[in-house]
Amino acid sequence: MKTESANKAESFYIAIILYKSSSDKPDYQPLYQESFVLIKAASLEEAKAKALNYGKDESVSYTNENGETITWSLKQVVDVNSVLYDDFNSSEDIVDLYARHFRNYEAYQSFEPLLSQEQFGE
Repeated sequence: MKTESANKAESFYIAIILYKSSSDKPDYQPLYQESFVLIKAASLEEAKAKALNYGKDESVSYTNENGETITWSLKQVVDVNSVLYDDFNSSEDIVDLYARHFRNYEAYQSFEPLLSQEQFGE
């Protein structure tokens, strides 16, 4: 018996997944990671489920060089949407996958470390 997803053509989706770090160190400041994940699925609903499962599965704890336990856990699946273009076999060297729009550049700049020149580490 074939499943419904086996009957449908699969498409590519992009998921934006947000993770948060925590630690047993009392004055630890959390670090956040925004990951863009390419997902193959038969529907948007299936892609959302896969993104959520993937985010949960990526949770991890480890001891850093200072003996502190660092834990990365899923904070939120921010967005899941179909890729803009999924012709990966084209002769083009570059393919647009995802775009989002915003109005407040200052707010974007304040949280984007590559724009604000913020130095971060654990």
